Amino acid sequence: MPSATSLRRLYGNSKPPPPPASAFRRAASVLLLAAAVALPCAVLYRAVVSNAPPPVQVVWDRWPSREWGPPRAPVVVPEAEEDRDLDHISADDLDSEYLKLEQVLQAASMDNKTIILTTLNAAWSSPGSVIDLFIDSFRHGVRTSSLLKHLVIIAFDRKAYRRCTEIHTYCYALVTGNVDFSQEKRFLTAGYLEMMWKRLDFLRLVLEKGYSFIFSDADIMWFRNPFPYFYPDGDLQVACDHYVGNATDLRNIANGGFNYVKSNNQSIEFYKFWYSSRLRYPGYHDQDVLNFIKHDPYIMDIGLTIKFLSTTYFGGICEPSKDLNEVCTMHANCCIGLQSKLHDLRIIMEDWRDYMSMPPSLKTSGAFSWRVPQNCSLSLLNQ
Repeated sequence: MPSATSLRRLYGNSKPPPPPASAFRRAASVLLLAAAVALPCAVLYRAVVSNAPPPVQVVWDRWPSREWGPPRAPVVVPEAEEDRDLDHISADDLDSEYLKLEQVLQAASMDNKTIILTTLNAAWSSPGSVIDLFIDSFRHGVRTSSLLKHLVIIAFDRKAYRRCTEIHTYCYALVTGNVDFSQEKRFLTAGYLEMMWKRLDFLRLVLEKGYSFIFSDADIMWFRNPFPYFYPDGDLQVACDHYVGNATDLRNIANGGFNYVKSNNQSIEFYKFWYSSRLRYPGYHDQDVLNFIKHDPYIMDIGLTIKFLSTTYFGGICEPSKDLNEVCTMHANCCIGLQSKLHDLRIIMEDWRDYMSMPPSLKTSGAFSWRVPQNCSLSLLNQ
């Protein structure tokens, strides 16, 4: 190639001639070849993308329609996703979860912002298990079926939530972090204690949102509307394993599985105090701690009024309601093990159906009584 100096010598100060036309033809050929290759590739890629199915997204719909009606179908998840761990939700989602809680509480609330709550994990959610007996008792009780539209089931895990959506309208999936609450939790095991304290802290949140509630364990059968049997002046009204005959006597042995709590400053402060007291009594569950702190002077300082509910109306296997003409609820307390609970709960439901089928003259005679305990036993609990 000639140098720039030699070209200047040859042409003087004039510009060198333009490149020959053959150079332009060669460049144009290269560009046309590149376009010929790229265009079909682009068309093929667009066709593949447009025809491909959208990526599968696992969606856990945590709250149902706010309209009262038949249960909605559960969210369908592809089989390959069923075995994935879907119960763990990051802390970043907590705020949105609490907004969903507000929506489901509002949908289920009575006019006076009162709701009925129970909790459920996978162990109690199988067909024919505890949750089915619980709901069935509402349907066969006296003026209790209408209360189902105010019941919110709090699910501790994915299986429990899915089962809830199959049988009930108002379900809420409680965020449990990295804790697995799906298996049966044996009484006083570490998993049992953690689940009980998680439940208690959740109830405090409900009170802070301005909702009063009846909390009921799912192993409590509802046979009559309990509201006429509550006291008008109690902030916290709690059932008993043993009732001494006076609603204000602190010697009553409280059972945390059934209580009616009014949302106010006193009850909110008490639930904070109750929850924090777990640190003072490590290894004890919420019910034991309640029976410890009910004597604490702080209860009087915050102005909380506690009323203990008579086992005449709110009984259990520990101390059964003796008169079926008055019983509101029956609890499978003083009972260890899911199968023992199921056996005796089924007997309780059979006894109630037999009682309801009796003529009024036999009902009022008071001759009919429970056939429990059978597999449940207070003596076994104390061993």
